[in-house]
Amino acid sequence: MFKFFSILTNRIFTGSTVFDFCIIFAVTFIAAYLFLIAPRIPRRKETASFCNRCYAHRGLFDHENGIPENSLPAFAAAVQSGYGIELDVQITKDGKIVVFHDSTLSRMCKTDARVRSKTYQELSELELLETGNRIPLLTEVLELVDGKVPLLIEIKLKVASTRTCILLNEALMNYKGPYCIESFNILAVRWYKRNRPDIIRGQLSANLTSSPSKGKFFQYFLVKHLLTNFITRPDFISYRYQDAGNLSFLLNKYLFRAATMAWTVNSEEACARCIGRFDSLIFEGFRA
Repeated sequence: MFKFFSILTNRIFTGSTVFDFCIIFAVTFIAAYLFLIAPRIPRRKETASFCNRCYAHRGLFDHENGIPENSLPAFAAAVQSGYGIELDVQITKDGKIVVFHDSTLSRMCKTDARVRSKTYQELSELELLETGNRIPLLTEVLELVDGKVPLLIEIKLKVASTRTCILLNEALMNYKGPYCIESFNILAVRWYKRNRPDIIRGQLSANLTSSPSKGKFFQYFLVKHLLTNFITRPDFISYRYQDAGNLSFLLNKYLFRAATMAWTVNSEEACARCIGRFDSLIFEGFRA
């Protein structure tokens, strides 16, 4: 037994065997990594309809001139200018889908409360930056846009429940205009993968580990490096343009030829740097 073990050990640790093992390990690691980060490939044609566009971030807003973000006037201005629209949706306490970015109301409505803790009736009594404009329902935005420009809908999902996705899907069921969805939260993107595979979906990401929330470093690490793509198989990657040197992003773009979007481009100089590096831009603060 001892002699057999000695012979086996010697064979395993000969130079050629160690080299072969290293090659096998490296090939396996690379194959697994590529499997994890790969996007959905068969829907490139459908995804292309959302590419080569500029999307007005939260509408074509102008806070200095009384047009707040994610407001009906901001969306009307974007439609008038022919821009696609990026907007944010989340759920109220009574199950309404509203268009609003922050999880709390403090910045936009000067109220110390969370959006999901209020009913829509309570939210409708608040003003956006004291302009007289209120938080719109998604249905109001859909009626205003009416398919004139494509919508890029970011799903805000701060809890494990995907009820927001269910209600969003219901709200969009009869909408005839072009739209796609995206989210940082893989649960939202996965819901669409499982329940609405016909809808174009995107993974939002950035260098999330630069300032992680408490207890979420591992989660942020996975999303930053797109290692959750095997769960969601997104059609496009929406990445913070300053962080686009990320290897997983570059492999999605150049190896898998996934569609890419840059967020949030906030100057003409940044826009010039992004042209040719991304398929579409999400912009604010200037006219792209």
